[in-house]
Amino acid sequence: MTRKFLRFAALAGALTLGACDLAIENPTSGDTERVLGSPADAENLISTYFKRWHSGVYGSTGDLEGMASVMSMMNYSSLANNCLNNHAPFANIANGNSPGNVCAGEQSRLYQLMNEVTRVSSNFIKQMDDGLTIGSTAPATDMRNIRARAFAEFLRGISLGYLAMMHDSSSVISPKMVTTEPDCVDQGGVCSGALRPYKEVMDSAYAALDRAILLTNTPAATLTGTGGFPIPDGWLPSPTAWTTIEFTKLIRSYKARFRANVVRSGAEAIDWAAVVADAQNGITQDMYLTTSTTTGPSNSWRSQFDSYTTWHQMPAFIIGMADQSGAYQSWISTALVDRGAGNNGFFMVTADLRFPQGATRAAQQADFAVTSCETGGTVCKRYFVNRPAASDQFSGAGWGWSNYDHVRFHSWNTNGDAASARNGRTLSFTIAELDMLQAEGLYKLGAANDAAVATLVNKTRTATMGTHPIFLTANVARGGGLPGVLAARNATATGTLPNCIPKIPNAAGVVSCGDLWEALKYEKRIETAYTHYAPWFLDARRWDDLPKDTPLFWPVPYQDLQARGRSVAQLYGTGPGSGNAANSTAPGSAYGW
Repeated sequence: MTRKFLRFAALAGALTLGACDLAIENPTSGDTERVLGSPADAENLISTYFKRWHSGVYGSTGDLEGMASVMSMMNYSSLANNCLNNHAPFANIANGNSPGNVCAGEQSRLYQLMNEVTRVSSNFIKQMDDGLTIGSTAPATDMRNIRARAFAEFLRGISLGYLAMMHDSSSVISPKMVTTEPDCVDQGGVCSGALRPYKEVMDSAYAALDRAILLTNTPAATLTGTGGFPIPDGWLPSPTAWTTIEFTKLIRSYKARFRANVVRSGAEAIDWAAVVADAQNGITQDMYLTTSTTTGPSNSWRSQFDSYTTWHQMPAFIIGMADQSGAYQSWISTALVDRGAGNNGFFMVTADLRFPQGATRAAQQADFAVTSCETGGTVCKRYFVNRPAASDQFSGAGWGWSNYDHVRFHSWNTNGDAASARNGRTLSFTIAELDMLQAEGLYKLGAANDAAVATLVNKTRTATMGTHPIFLTANVARGGGLPGVLAARNATATGTLPNCIPKIPNAAGVVSCGDLWEALKYEKRIETAYTHYAPWFLDARRWDDLPKDTPLFWPVPYQDLQARGRSVAQLYGTGPGSGNAANSTAPGSAYGW
């Protein structure tokens, strides 16, 4: 164990970005000055760091996402890979943090890389504060300088934001930090900063994102030089042209996500008016990234959460809420240990067009076969598929067995934009997520907003088959094709049994029709499944819907704590168990789990 684990200024290793995991080094202060010493080198470096951030969040299966997806019942796998099976709920799971624990790599990766991106972007800003200029005119007004500063603040903000959402604390590295200041923990010449609780980390994320917005919207009349917005495609690869308007929308979209998802429970206060404002001023259509398996960005878990592998199947807890056949009621009323008895995967019948249609497995398989959407540059007819019976792979806990897989991104996984697998446009931030964040905020702000909430929920709930606006694939599900939810806070808002969707279980194993609130939650889950990092985990944590005693967050990795001088006895994990962090377990859901 070396104190050089805190190597957040990984400038040397960051210069070669690719699909593989990159080593993180601990360069000296001199390296920072060298790499950021010339205008061209500095700009080239910062231009690569969205890809580096994306690699930290999405670029490896050796991360928290697999665990979070299983804990929130968005996925089930009996594999030991990346700590999937030892994070299945209902088994007294914990996020252990002892030296050498089997999940150590997964539990340190996000923390490690987000701090690296924060360090590099902070160093970049400090170099500019100290006189480095990228543009050719006055540094304070040169549009090339302002673009680079705005991008660096954006990187700081989204990195600190993910640290705050997933970990209990972190340092907050800033451009002003020096090794002589009181808060500095000097790690071989690199100032890591004192650990701050997650809410303070998130406050720093908001501040960085606000500075990015302010810089991006510098009045045109005050700008000099050339080379400003839009942000070059190589910096943030996407079909979107990142003009000042579009980049500002993206920043506000991340702010809305962070504001809602930083809390650990439904009891924590959220500034819902701010969430609504950010969501209303965020992206106005689905945002896509252009992925590359050689130069990045890429998405490792998205390729694993695909059909017919033991990495993935959809357990029934949430998707079963769409059932109209009575199968979900029967399943939910069966004792947990008896669900799936006899190697029977869960089967349902639903009118929700995002699921395969038909009253039998054969009919659902005939309705939609995943092989029909393996052509590049297309999308699948449904979000979910009923896998062929020959592909059933039952193992592990019976409650995890299912006939269904999530295949919304199958064409990208198999053939990308028609050139090769996982190379090309893939969904990165959905407008549905922002719509539902806005709807949730309006709902929390009072019943007077219920008509607006229902309108937002119905955007995807009632949408039927159509042509995809990006890939132009015809006759694909654009939503559920369901009756509109009523603007009423009662169970009849979604209809009556047995046809209402969603159906809501309770602790007695009885289902009832969901109300406006539950319809909102259902749309959020179905529309955001696998679209971004741990969506069901973050939502379920805020809604108090995680299974009882599920860990609510991850600790600071033991490597970092030991580098700060903590003894083994002072280390801690999260979740149930002696010595783990207080208030780190889910209270249990009203659904009965």
